Amino acid sequence: MKILVTGAKGFVGKNLVENLKNIRDGKDRTRPELHIEGIFEYDVDTDPLLLKDYCQEADFVFNLAGVNRPKDAKEFMDGNFGFASRLLDLLKEYKNTAPIMLSSSIQASLEGRFEGSEYGKSKLAGEELFFDYAKETGAKVLVYRFPNLFGKWCRPNYNSAVATFCNNIATDQPIQVNDPKTELELVYIDDLVNEMLDALEGKEHKRKERLNEAEVRALMEVYGSADAGNGASARKTVAVGDSREYCYVPVSHKVTLGEIVELLNKFKDMPRSLVIPDIPEGSFAKKLYSTYLSYLPAEKMIYDIPMAVDERGHFTELIKSLSCGQVSINISKPGVTKGQHWHNSKWEIFIVVSGKALIQERKLGIDPETGKEYPVVNFEVSGEKIQAVQMLPGYTHNIINLSDTEDLVTVMWANEIFDEKKPETYREIVE
Repeated sequence: MKILVTGAKGFVGKNLVENLKNIRDGKDRTRPELHIEGIFEYDVDTDPLLLKDYCQEADFVFNLAGVNRPKDAKEFMDGNFGFASRLLDLLKEYKNTAPIMLSSSIQASLEGRFEGSEYGKSKLAGEELFFDYAKETGAKVLVYRFPNLFGKWCRPNYNSAVATFCNNIATDQPIQVNDPKTELELVYIDDLVNEMLDALEGKEHKRKERLNEAEVRALMEVYGSADAGNGASARKTVAVGDSREYCYVPVSHKVTLGEIVELLNKFKDMPRSLVIPDIPEGSFAKKLYSTYLSYLPAEKMIYDIPMAVDERGHFTELIKSLSCGQVSINISKPGVTKGQHWHNSKWEIFIVVSGKALIQERKLGIDPETGKEYPVVNFEVSGEKIQAVQMLPGYTHNIINLSDTEDLVTVMWANEIFDEKKPETYREIVE
C-alpha cells in the first residue's frame, strides 16, 4: 500500500507519518495485516509537480493540509477549500478512486462559539466537496470533524491552548486563562493516529449527523453563487436536516481550562516534590503528562534529588505516588546493618541490584507452639541474581552488607509515602 499524506509537516501529519514509517519499517508489529510500501509526504514546500505523481500512485490519501492562522481571512477558503479542489481534481484526472480522508473541524458546525467562523465555513465547504466527490466517483470518503487536539509536537501559541499552556509552564512563561470553567473537548494525538490506522484497515468509526441552519446558509453562500471564485458552480440546494456521514475518534476527553492548568502545575512541581499525580491508564492526566514532558527545555530534563547521607551510606527517595507509594534507593557501606524496625501496615519490597546482602525478618511476639520468639527468616541475595524480598507488616527486618569492600545498592519500594509526622516505623532489633 502506498499512502499520500498532505500537510505532512503539520502537527497531525508529522505524528501520522512517523507512525506509518514504524509500520513500514517493521518497528511496529501491532498491525500485521497492514503492509505499507511507500509514504508520500506533501506540504507547502513540496514541489507541486510531485503531487501529480503521488495522486497517480496512492492507494490511500490522508488530506491533512489546511490553513489555520492566515494573515487574511480570505485565505481560509483558498487554503482549505481550494487545495481540496485541486487534490480531488488530480485524483479524478488519473481515475484514482483510492479511499481519501479529510481532516475537518468541529468549527464546521458553525454553532455556538463557532458561529460566523470563516475557518469553519472553509472547512464545511471542503467537507461538502468531498461528499460530492464520493457520489461522483464512488470513492470512499472519510470526513473527520476533529475537536481540539493535543500531544507532542503541537505548535504552541498557534491554535492549541493545551500546547501553549504546556510550553509556557514548562519554560516558566506566563499563561492567560480568561475563564477557568471553560470546557474543552480534547483528542490526544496517539488516539487520533490509532483511528487513522484503523481507517487504513477499513475499521473507521462512523456516525450520521444532520445539517443545521447555519451550515445550510454557509453552503448556499459558497455554492449558490456562480462567481464564487473558488471553483464552485451553481448546484443543487441543501436543506436543514440533510444527512451527512462523518467519522470520529472514539476516545476524547472533556476538561476545563482550570483543570488543565492545575494538573500542569502539579507536573511542574514534580522534580521538587517527587510526587507524580495519579495517571491511570487511558486517563487525560496520563496523556497530558506525556504532552507536558515533550515541551521541557534541556536544562529541565535533569534535576537534583535530595540525598540523606550519614556514616552508614545514603538513602534517597526517587519517586512518590499518593496511590502507589514510593521508590527509593539505599546505599550501605561495607559491613553496615540498616533497618532494625517494623511497621503496622506498611509493607516494602527490597531488591538488591549491586553487592551482597543478608536480609533478615522476624515476626513480632511469642510463638504459642514453642513459647519462644518467632524464628528469624534469612535471605541471602546479591546483584548477580535479581530477586525481590518482601518486608511484611508486623515483622521487624534489617538488611546487612556482607561485603568488606563494596557498597551495597538496594532499590526499595514502599506501599505508602513516608510521612515524617507519622513515620509508622518502630525500632526493634531482629536478633
